[in-house]
Amino acid sequence: MEILTGFLNAIMGIYKSSGLSTLGWQNYVMIAISCALLYLAIKKQYEPLLLLPIAFGMLLVNLYPGIMAAPDITLVQIATKDDPAAVGHVVRTIGDTIYYEDPHYGGLLYYLYQGVKLGIYPPLIFLGIGCMTDFGPLIANPKSLILGAAAQIGIFVTFTGAIFLGFTASEAGAIGIIGGADGPTAIYVTTKLAPHLLGSIAIAAYSYMALVPIIQPPIMKALTTKKERAVVMEQLRPVSKLEKILFPIIVVILIAIFLPDAAPLVGMLMLGNLFKESGVVDRIAKAAQNELMNIITIFLGVTVGATASGTNFLKLDTLKIIALGLIAFCMGTAFGILFGKIMYKLTGGKINPLIGSAGVSAVPMAARVSQKVGQQENPGNFLLMHAMGPNVAGVIGSAVAAGVLLNVVG
Repeated sequence: MEILTGFLNAIMGIYKSSGLSTLGWQNYVMIAISCALLYLAIKKQYEPLLLLPIAFGMLLVNLYPGIMAAPDITLVQIATKDDPAAVGHVVRTIGDTIYYEDPHYGGLLYYLYQGVKLGIYPPLIFLGIGCMTDFGPLIANPKSLILGAAAQIGIFVTFTGAIFLGFTASEAGAIGIIGGADGPTAIYVTTKLAPHLLGSIAIAAYSYMALVPIIQPPIMKALTTKKERAVVMEQLRPVSKLEKILFPIIVVILIAIFLPDAAPLVGMLMLGNLFKESGVVDRIAKAAQNELMNIITIFLGVTVGATASGTNFLKLDTLKIIALGLIAFCMGTAFGILFGKIMYKLTGGKINPLIGSAGVSAVPMAARVSQKVGQQENPGNFLLMHAMGPNVAGVIGSAVAAGVLLNVVG
């Protein structure tokens, strides 16, 4: 009988500690959502490098919430400081009572998440991006910087709309940055302004980045004429190595002086680009764009996904954020195209407005979409390199917009 009782107690202990008794309906809904995101990442290959770890982090935290648990310390009362139970522990005296500290360590992802919380991972991602970015098209055609800046207008319009819907200024700033279509920037700004919204904003940002080929073409076709889409642009001039070396140095000096809040992101971006263009630190450049980039991407994705627990994510505000993020992204695309149309008129038809849609910073997908839509109208049209100018300008522009928001509402 004692054996049977012990067996039943063991079974009950296992049941009480299992997810069958600890998980709520919100967790099961999030598990289903995470499986859907895993499907999109693996089967459809929608931004898999980040969507897959984000979805898996979401799956983990909703199966085992303790993986994101913060560390805690329990005070245990003892009679004297020499009590054997206190050996190896910190002993504290509060009034006339003696305690020892019994630490409970946090979950694995809690410690990895500190790189997100402290704003370490996003700038390191920018370091790797800088090593892979060619600013040549932007240097060859500086006017494309205007298109990259125009695409950021959607950020500030959405910021205003979010305040109108009842979000605080800090929350609105974090939501608006989704319109830049730059995941690391969105994460960086959100951790500074509204960390409680990180899961919703990160998933919205990366989802819309992955859906660039689906979201952008209808907007591009609606805002341009067949004649404008068929414009063939002149070949870009060659850019010297000296220009490519001076560009990151000049950019970081100007931005760090006039907008210091953007310096961590832009500084790392330009440092990575200088590694690449200088040609004297090939080992460092390769490490930054390969090993370091891959490691940080894993940590960033899994820990950001782990912030999307059922109780935090399944709220009305999440639906508002997803809707506002889509509006921000669409408006960024639209403003880029509209400014492209203005440049088309001012240059006498030499600029194809389609390249303006690439100013939303989703590198290089947005530039490829410009190329694809242009070739549908004119098979001999090659817009990719022209679209890369606004595209890389959008990377800088989204970081600058982040600096402005941090300065204004941070």
